[in-house]
Amino acid sequence: MRRLLLPSALAAVGLAAATTGMAQVAVNLPPGDGRDLTATACSQCHGLSVITAMRDGTPGWKHRVGNMVLRGAQLTPREADTVIGYLADNFGPGASAANDRVALPGGPGKELVEQRCGLCHGLERVVAVKRRKSDWNGIVANMFERSGMSAPDEMAAITGYLIGQFGEE
Repeated sequence: MRRLLLPSALAAVGLAAATTGMAQVAVNLPPGDGRDLTATACSQCHGLSVITAMRDGTPGWKHRVGNMVLRGAQLTPREADTVIGYLADNFGPGASAANDRVALPGGPGKELVEQRCGLCHGLERVVAVKRRKSDWNGIVANMFERSGMSAPDEMAAITGYLIGQFGEE
């Protein structure tokens, strides 16, 4: 009997800690239908900062959530739709409060970086890591392709700004 008591007690403490942790994690997300489900499903494998740093529309979030379900996220199709709706509503294009905390250095192209790059993700991704100058061309081209935009002048201005401000040899 004593041998069963200790494992049962440990399991109860673990469950309580996990439940409390999920409640605390959910507080960091904006309120809305699907917040708790999103916190529970997504934080099983990674921190929620992965989500809060991204900006994507419904098709993009559907692709990401579907990929996570294939990797083991425990969501029914109905739950997945709820999570997708929550993410699109709260972390869709243009919904980035994170951009308000990042101050980019001045220079030609700064406004385009704020407008174009800030639509889909927080600008802290731009300033967090110095990249090789040669990498910025591919990154900007990839982002424009993903967005479906074709604006060579804007691409050149954004790439020039990023190389000048955040590029290294």
